[in-house]
Amino acid sequence: MSVEVRTVPAVLPEVDVLLDAYLDEREATFPNAQGTYSRTRTPAAEFTPPNGVFAVAYDDGVAVGCGGLRRIADDTGSPDVADGPDVRFEVKHVFVTPAGRGRGVATAVMDALERAGAELGATSIVLDTNDSLVAAAAMYRSRGYERVAPFNENPNATAWYRKRTDREPVV
Repeated sequence: MSVEVRTVPAVLPEVDVLLDAYLDEREATFPNAQGTYSRTRTPAAEFTPPNGVFAVAYDDGVAVGCGGLRRIADDTGSPDVADGPDVRFEVKHVFVTPAGRGRGVATAVMDALERAGAELGATSIVLDTNDSLVAAAAMYRSRGYERVAPFNENPNATAWYRKRTDREPVV
């Protein structure tokens, strides 16, 4: 596998193709018991530095995965932010095409997003997901994300996660 992850403008045609495929798949596989999937795409402008980035994974020039990172409101009310505001960036729209799955593409995209978050001054990276996405939640937990109280009102989400970026890793 020769996957290369690049930070790109979120208005590129391949970004549209990937995000349409992501939304189509989520809509088709959304748990019926949770109602109807709310098909919402984050505006491309929110993925523009210094307030965010968008990453696309390419395998031999073919776009096989993506994900975005955007700044959201600082957290000033949690017990562990006594030494100043928690500068939060949120991961959005992590997706890997069927052809790219099982090959480390999501990990490579998350690596790029987390690096970008640190470079942009994040003290935390947060994300939401749905508990039906078992593999995604397992990946996030393996990367050090911890489940937290909801920080947004995403109707598709059932789980919210946070990873501190301003601490030394626990060994």
